[in-house]
Amino acid sequence: MSNATPGQGPGHWAGRGGDAPIRFGFLLVPDFTLIGFGAAIDPLRLANMVARRKLYEFVTITMDGQPVRSSAGVCVQPDCAAADAVELDGVFVVGPNPLPITGTEPIQRWLRTLAGRGVALGGVDTGSYFLACAGLLDGYRATIHWEDMDALLDRFPRLVVSNKIYEVDRSRCSCSGGIAPVEMMIHLIGLGGGGRKVAKAVAELLIYETRGPDEKQKTSLRDVSSASHPKLVEAIKIMECNIEEPLSMEELAAHMQFSARQLERLFRETLNCTPRQYYLQIRLERARQLLTRTNRPIADIVMACGFVSFAHFSHRYHAGFGISPSAERRRQTTDAAGSK
Repeated sequence: MSNATPGQGPGHWAGRGGDAPIRFGFLLVPDFTLIGFGAAIDPLRLANMVARRKLYEFVTITMDGQPVRSSAGVCVQPDCAAADAVELDGVFVVGPNPLPITGTEPIQRWLRTLAGRGVALGGVDTGSYFLACAGLLDGYRATIHWEDMDALLDRFPRLVVSNKIYEVDRSRCSCSGGIAPVEMMIHLIGLGGGGRKVAKAVAELLIYETRGPDEKQKTSLRDVSSASHPKLVEAIKIMECNIEEPLSMEELAAHMQFSARQLERLFRETLNCTPRQYYLQIRLERARQLLTRTNRPIADIVMACGFVSFAHFSHRYHAGFGISPSAERRRQTTDAAGSK
């Protein structure tokens, strides 16, 4: 475990100093997310354009040097194999969807070698999972796509994992999925030779309003509705905090200093459903996340999401998603095995 003080100092991401370009490598894992890759690499190209000099060089890497296919089916020819990637200041693992069950050992060994050389390491989308598997996130703050957060914490419960869109902690950085890599790379550009002026210009070219690392990944309905329906926000927040032992509608209304009839009216008028229906959907979505993104036994998921029995859970799950929990788990396992 690292004893360094957490921080966001530029030294780890500012290259070798002088006029030498900062050299980044992007390890593309099979089934990598194409949008995450593009969102991470294009800001560097734009930084060079804005600065009118080569601030950054970047290479695409696969472990064996062979073409790799993204989760969208697009095939990319890499610049080199991992063994041939030299003089890198930083390496970003562009993670896949879904997470692999096996076969990560060669990547882990390579990442450990890089860390031993002092190379800064980052994860894009699910890339931080590979850093964690290699033991390279111990003592560092990290994040990952929200759908995979439970899987990461189930396997590595001592990690410090946040729900932020990105984390930069000394020689480690990570971000969630979608276009969140744009945020992280703009931040890193600001730490490099171009400074904040170039970073701001890159954001403008991307027609992007930067938010900063404290922003959360997922905007819930309660956040969207907070201005016009403060009581709705309160009700949903209480529901989300009481999944394992669901409250009755009377208990929920009492927490809000509402009557059950007022609670019912609030949900029907704003969400066109009953509070009971909405509460059930929250629990089912949570169950589906655990079922497809973790290896927890289904019996544990039943209890964790507040269902009284497997039969009750299975009936509700099938009604909600058109598939039984057992079939969902089998499909997930088959898909993951087929993507290896």
